[in-house]
Amino acid sequence: MNPERPRPRTRRIIAAGAATLALTLVASCSSADDPDQLDEGAVAPETEESEGTAEPQAASEPASEPFTVAFGGDVMFEGMLLPRLADPATALDPISEQLSAADLAMVNLETAVTEGGTPIPGKDFVFRAPSSALEALDSAGVDVATLANNHGMDYGEDGLLDTLDNGDASPVALVGAGRGADEAYTPHVAEVNGQSVAMFGATDVLDDHLIPEWTAGEGKPGLATTKYEMKDRMLSAVSDAAAEHDNVVVFLHWGLEGSHCPLPHAPQLADELVEAGATAVVGGHAHVLSPGGFQGDAYVHYGLSNFVFYNFSGPTAETGVLTLTFDRGSVLEADWAPAQIQGGVPVPYEGEAADQARQTWVDMRQECGLPLTDSPA
Repeated sequence: MNPERPRPRTRRIIAAGAATLALTLVASCSSADDPDQLDEGAVAPETEESEGTAEPQAASEPASEPFTVAFGGDVMFEGMLLPRLADPATALDPISEQLSAADLAMVNLETAVTEGGTPIPGKDFVFRAPSSALEALDSAGVDVATLANNHGMDYGEDGLLDTLDNGDASPVALVGAGRGADEAYTPHVAEVNGQSVAMFGATDVLDDHLIPEWTAGEGKPGLATTKYEMKDRMLSAVSDAAAEHDNVVVFLHWGLEGSHCPLPHAPQLADELVEAGATAVVGGHAHVLSPGGFQGDAYVHYGLSNFVFYNFSGPTAETGVLTLTFDRGSVLEADWAPAQIQGGVPVPYEGEAADQARQTWVDMRQECGLPLTDSPA
């Protein structure tokens, strides 16, 4: 979490509370066990347990509270966006306020963060950005970014290794890629309000000829994917995380570019991830908005569209911030705050325009025939 924001520091609170409790117990025990500490006329406690004495109660677990995570779509800094990095502190204004308002924020970083590497030959679009891109994300309130997408290795293995090194030096945690498969399929884990959340990144979109080169392997740098046999690896990682942590998020790169509706296999993939233990499955890639909503107590969003991107008008400029409220393996609430990309960054809609944009997005559920709802079952 960004240390500049007034985020809850649960572990400190718990630690302080535990210390106070320990001192109280020590003082209480000292008064009861030391005869010199007894009040005059008081009766010392019996040393043998009397019949009917209640069993000592175990210390109760620290209280937890719900927390929020804000999600944004595809982010890169090519072309008209590169000059914004001259001042990373303001690069994502005016959307920073919405991202920073949540306890955590996560986006899809659709670019290599490197000034080296070699562009992949024959690829129509290759994106890269300097390390100040991570400064911009951090200043805007972003805590986690997934690299698992069809641009994560645009500058080859060297570019990916540079990206990971830059991530290690940044407050922004990078997921969905690694120096080997174990790292690529390891989530970022955060503790908020007495709860833990494991946050994964994975891609369901890769050009067939790049799958062998871009997929992380044993000691081989690459991306986490759900392609072919690697789907089982992802499901297993989600299941393991769900057994250990209170909440699990999967940010998935999926869909068909230009299409609002998910690909035919996507609902089944969402089902499998939820059954494995995912509390929420969100994603992007299509460069246009896709439907989202509740699926039981879990939440599925099929496409957050572009977010920080060189767009000017039309469907590819429609975007927004999705904020989910988590509580021990369930999503309690979901808020979609629509925005329009202007000058490369999202500008939130207001008033009647916001209501209309939100309703247009809600209507996509019916258009795509998806049984998603506004509230949990």
